[in-house]
Amino acid sequence: MKAICLRARGGPEAFAYGEVPQPRPGDGEVLVRVHAAGVIQTELSWVPTWTTQAGGPRPFPVIPGHEFSGEISALAAGVRDVGVGDLVYGLNDWYRDGAWAEYCVARVADLARKPSSVDHVHAAATPISALTAWQGLVERAGLAAGQRVLIHGAAGGVGAFAVQLARWRGAQVIGTASAANLDFVRSLGADEVIDYRAERFEDVARDVDVVFDTVGGETLERSWGVLKPGGRLVTIAASGERTTDERVRAAYFIVEPSRTQLAEIARLIDGGALRPVVGAVFPLAEARQAYQHKPSHGKIVLRVVDS
Repeated sequence: MKAICLRARGGPEAFAYGEVPQPRPGDGEVLVRVHAAGVIQTELSWVPTWTTQAGGPRPFPVIPGHEFSGEISALAAGVRDVGVGDLVYGLNDWYRDGAWAEYCVARVADLARKPSSVDHVHAAATPISALTAWQGLVERAGLAAGQRVLIHGAAGGVGAFAVQLARWRGAQVIGTASAANLDFVRSLGADEVIDYRAERFEDVARDVDVVFDTVGGETLERSWGVLKPGGRLVTIAASGERTTDERVRAAYFIVEPSRTQLAEIARLIDGGALRPVVGAVFPLAEARQAYQHKPSHGKIVLRVVDS
């Protein structure tokens, strides 16, 4: 099959487009014919990109990309609940070859039926970002109707879903973004937007119930002061993984795949409560350009099949 792969450790300059063996599904897995795959521009800095789950070096070639939308092409023996030809979207294992390829392998537990109201490109822009927003706001923070939530990086891939999910939960939503993206964040349902370059968010947002942070650093540190007593902060900023600050360690989380949550997210998309935002689309062979592209908002997606 055709795929983007790395044959040595490096940056996007090391991406190569060529032939690699097609994977085979194992227990509890399916083979997916990939139609589109999402781009995460921090992936080459992730530990699982280069190491096995046991801690040793990953064998080359390594295929990046772990969110996809496509069609089930084959099932491992004993797989139930899905069938060949089903249109699905989801994630695959961080420690396995990814979805920047014509085919990928994924566990049934890590995928769900694709939202029927959007194409494969928009479905592929959804899994990691929407699951992160869901797990941060719904699972960890327990965001409820009537609460005030401050979302940092509200125009980003995760932030855009977080704004929409918070709105769906009935919260009052405040988002930070650059001046160029303020109207975009309003269009997602934010009640209030803050140009983080023009004003300090803590001068505007006070006594909030939840802070959802995608930025980290100084933004994260300044956010503790805007919480009301008993308020909750969650962060996905990479610095949270390395910190010794117990508050930050408790607030930090890494997204996990969930078939149940993906199914609920698909229902919300089909019901009009959520809309995936695509910032740019590149063909699979142009993964290097896609990885280096910086859209003003929305997700970058690789199109594998023209459909």
